[in-house]
Amino acid sequence: MIPISIQIKQALAKLILPFLFVMASLIMLLGQAKPKLIEDIRLKVIDFLLPAYVLVERPFDIVHGFFLNVNTVKNISQEKKKLEEENAQLKGWYHVAIGLAEENVELKNQLHWIPDPTISYITAHVAADGSGIYHKAVLVMLQPGHGVHAGEIALSGFGLIGRVTEIGDRSARILLINDLASRIPVNLMSSHVQAIMAGDNSLYPKLIFYPEDKPPTEGEKVLTDNKGNAFPTGIPVGFVHYLEPGHPVVVPYTSLESLRIVRIFDFKNYDIIPPDAPGRVNLAKKKMKTRPVANPELLGHD
Repeated sequence: MIPISIQIKQALAKLILPFLFVMASLIMLLGQAKPKLIEDIRLKVIDFLLPAYVLVERPFDIVHGFFLNVNTVKNISQEKKKLEEENAQLKGWYHVAIGLAEENVELKNQLHWIPDPTISYITAHVAADGSGIYHKAVLVMLQPGHGVHAGEIALSGFGLIGRVTEIGDRSARILLINDLASRIPVNLMSSHVQAIMAGDNSLYPKLIFYPEDKPPTEGEKVLTDNKGNAFPTGIPVGFVHYLEPGHPVVVPYTSLESLRIVRIFDFKNYDIIPPDAPGRVNLAKKKMKTRPVANPELLGHD
């Protein structure tokens, strides 16, 4: 090993911070000049480190499951009594559901009902909190050749949680509905009005741009709207709650702070393309008509 004097070591120690500052500045400039290159590099790094994220998170999942099982054992007698009561109720509702299902099939056959298109989806495990350039986002682990595309919709078992924004070979980033960059058109069930659900990096996204004469009602359901063709209509999101007067928010059906399993849906086959109206002129394809012009040879002749 080459001996280094104390003076040189002190000088090198003083240069570390300026060196890191210069490197960070160069990376930022490169990101502005070639954002696609930086994005590809970042996704490659995420794909490489994703197994490490899962390995680090695994012990925490085991500890969480252990304490969850301990709490379950404490309340096992109460849970047993509750399950017996629910089971008795479900047996009664089972026969009602069978009758309604048969009646539904019969009515659809009489009406020649056209079924909804099949929606494809995949189920993925949340590997890490991969906010990246976003404040509220998660990373999910995927298999190579997964077929997921940016813009697809992520749901939990209860409702909407976000959209896919970035795709890697073995991972994807999901922008959550409470992120500051999230803006989603929604329908309010009881008020029958439309609004925008805007994230603000808090637990609950807020409602904006609703009619002033018809404010949201406390507790009413919030569903997605298809304005802008960003989301299909009718996906459950949450319910309205007033944290303070005049400031309604949406409480999601799913806790966005403890996501474990998500489903990513491809709704491209769900879009409805309306036909052109009869007699409608497509201005983009309309050709300019040529007008007759005078023949110079005929000018001056009767």
